[in-house]
Amino acid sequence: MFAKQHAIALIVAGAFAIGAQAGEAWVNTATQAHPIATATNAANASIAAVQSAGEVAAGQSVHVAVTLKVRNKAQLDALTGSLMAGTSHKTLSHAEFMAQYAPTQAQAQKVVAHLQKSGFRNIKVASNRMLITADGSAATAKTAFNVTMHHVNNNGRAAFANVTAAQVPQSLGGIVLAVHGLQNVSTFHTMMQKAAMKTMGSAKTASVIGHNPTDFPLIYNASSLPPASNTTVGIHRRRRHQPNPVRPAGLHLRRRLPGCQHQHHLRRRSRQRYRRRGRMNLDSQDILAAAGGQVQQMNFYVATSMTNADITAAFNSAVSDNTAKVINVSLGECETSAQSDGMTASDDQIFQTAVAQGQTFSVSTGDSGSYECGGRTARQSYPAVSPYVIAVGGTTVNTSGATKYSSETVWNGTGGGVSSTEKAPSWQTAAGVLTTSKTQRGVPDVSFDADPNSGALVLVSGQTQQIGGTSLAAPLFTGFWARIQSAHGNSLVSPNPAIYQYFKANPSLYHDVTSGSNGAYKATSGWDYTTGWGSLNVANLNSFINSHSGF
Repeated sequence: MFAKQHAIALIVAGAFAIGAQAGEAWVNTATQAHPIATATNAANASIAAVQSAGEVAAGQSVHVAVTLKVRNKAQLDALTGSLMAGTSHKTLSHAEFMAQYAPTQAQAQKVVAHLQKSGFRNIKVASNRMLITADGSAATAKTAFNVTMHHVNNNGRAAFANVTAAQVPQSLGGIVLAVHGLQNVSTFHTMMQKAAMKTMGSAKTASVIGHNPTDFPLIYNASSLPPASNTTVGIHRRRRHQPNPVRPAGLHLRRRLPGCQHQHHLRRRSRQRYRRRGRMNLDSQDILAAAGGQVQQMNFYVATSMTNADITAAFNSAVSDNTAKVINVSLGECETSAQSDGMTASDDQIFQTAVAQGQTFSVSTGDSGSYECGGRTARQSYPAVSPYVIAVGGTTVNTSGATKYSSETVWNGTGGGVSSTEKAPSWQTAAGVLTTSKTQRGVPDVSFDADPNSGALVLVSGQTQQIGGTSLAAPLFTGFWARIQSAHGNSLVSPNPAIYQYFKANPSLYHDVTSGSNGAYKATSGWDYTTGWGSLNVANLNSFINSHSGF
């Protein structure tokens, strides 16, 4: 009986697909076909080609996140352009964004109707109408998006991928931007490195030591600023359950845990749970310490998996919520994979909305050196390369004692270099700092400690772990910027344009890192592809902002 009903369902789904093709043309979204390995592309390091194991069964479960295009894009570009050029500081409220730029209720309903007709269920529209999530199967995905999905072998890992581009009927072409969840080959990963265990009597540079989170405000000259008690911060995490961060004495917060709409319940080994607690506690403890021990509120935007569909939903939650002024992202994936999946198009739109609303995303550049995508071609991590975020790289910090800054060198694991997918924003080209390519985005913008050997001493389940990676560097910027925002009534916009405009002539605002390499790139004087401008002298920067309206 079940087999008969299943067969009828497939016939109906096929009829829907044939009807859509016959009655209306299909148009491509930003979600491209995932490449299948051939003799031609197998050796191409820029293409994460996989071996096909045949088409997936019609009943294969699929969870999708469909991104909708903002309205009045040219006007939104002009608005964010003026904000990032320093000619305007007028940001949008949530109500203003909804009225002028968000997809309309009618547009969202057209997409919902299409998903319903195709057989999707559990359809949910985000409150800003920029994202619609739904559950279905390979058959419903084929009906809705004219897409074919295959089982694939990804270096020994079984996965699935769309081997044709995701399309929508022409009447939805002006509404739908991309479709995520049609592949799980390319996924996000965290940026965290634990310090190696040292044997008795092993050599260690005296000035490179682990640091309590509360050391960092002293190291980077932030302790004279008031705490960020007026500023809400956000953290993007991948968690099975809502987090309950451990914090050292003296650090205070009010938590808000909105989470993601789509929940999975997956088993995890205790070791994996321990690592997740380490990553979450690294973020929360170091943000709180950098912020002076207090924040107005800490919001956790929880993705229930590392798939692009769930990560995009978590990013959009922070922007739709529009309460966190600075949001930490210690996650990333290969930038070419993000572009192919449509993540670059979708998430750049989300981050641009954040800029328009006066929110700043602080993003780790990755822990794979200059080779985020593997192979021998230097490529970077997304979303660090987005022109709408602050890309934060990593250093090795040298101190006298635990808290007096001495110097920094490049941490050799830090991501950094020329983006192959994102164009350089005008504020970066105008600064004249780009050397390898004057047309492509260069990262990072700034850097902080990330070397596990000089990393943070984090409390995890009652034990101390010494942890680094750019998953330490980005939270440090998040906490410091929250502190500066709080001191200025949360009135500051994205700092990147002003950083590029003013830093060259004001070297007291940062610590220039001039030695070290991350593989393909070496540190130089001034801005470079390993550490950007270097680390901030936070108090000096705050004083400079007080006297310069351009920030």
